[in-house]
Amino acid sequence: MASTSATKEEVKENLEVLDEAVQQVKETLFDAEFWLGTGFFAIRIILIIVVAGIVVKAGQVLIRRFFAIKLKSPMRKTERREKTMIKLLENALKYIVYFSAILAVLTEFEIDVKGLLAGAGVLGLAVGFGAQSLVKDVISGFFIIFEDQFGVGDYVRINSGEGTVMEIGLRTTKIALYGGELYTVPNGQIGEVINYSVTNSMVLLDLALSYETDIDHAEELIKGFLGKLPRERYSEVIGVPEVLGVQSIEPSRILLRIAAETEPVANFSVGRKLRQDLKKFMDVNGIEMPYPRMVIREEHKEGDSDDGGQRV
Repeated sequence: MASTSATKEEVKENLEVLDEAVQQVKETLFDAEFWLGTGFFAIRIILIIVVAGIVVKAGQVLIRRFFAIKLKSPMRKTERREKTMIKLLENALKYIVYFSAILAVLTEFEIDVKGLLAGAGVLGLAVGFGAQSLVKDVISGFFIIFEDQFGVGDYVRINSGEGTVMEIGLRTTKIALYGGELYTVPNGQIGEVINYSVTNSMVLLDLALSYETDIDHAEELIKGFLGKLPRERYSEVIGVPEVLGVQSIEPSRILLRIAAETEPVANFSVGRKLRQDLKKFMDVNGIEMPYPRMVIREEHKEGDSDDGGQRV
């Protein structure tokens, strides 16, 4: 009987606790101050997110307008560096604003942000000692951008990769190779860099002539041809290509060197067009190019007829 009465008392107590909990929930649900506070809390969170997005968009617009004004000024930097700096600044702005927004949201939830920042600093120091290669990549990426070694859109040769720079990050650099492959190299592993997009390029074309060719006459004809290049076809050529003269004399040919200055990285296409047009011009004007020949020499011996000799 005693155990039965104790069980009834426990059930009664549990029912009373449950009833109190239900009553508190009802009071909370129907409490105007609770909903008003919750609404203000949600509005503050939404405002933080919205303001962060607006600041990022406005900052990106201001960065682009600032560089657009610089592009029109006489003291402007190169266009490729402008693109690189715009992208870098936009990413930096995005990281800073969103990180600040996250801290503000955590503060609204009454989370100790100072403790998190202190813990993150200690963790970052520990990770820094264990990730020296990562730190090296980031530092190298900073100096690549700061020193303007190359920029987005440049045609470069880095280590074993040669192609157009697609993206420069603080850790890696991505290059689109000629065959369409994407070459990614850590910035800390970048050694020598050859940048073909900084200054004007040169086309050095060696034109092979036969020994029977009148060199002076051929040189005059080629000079006249180079001085009348159609601008619509050779818009990348700067000035008039120059005939430098005989580059070398080889056993079966004479090499006549031609030099042409072009816009950056345009030397490849200009060189192909010049070779094609020069071949057609030489055929029309009778300038002979060397070709393989076989010479047969017969030695005379006593008793041989006199009609023997050298055959070509």
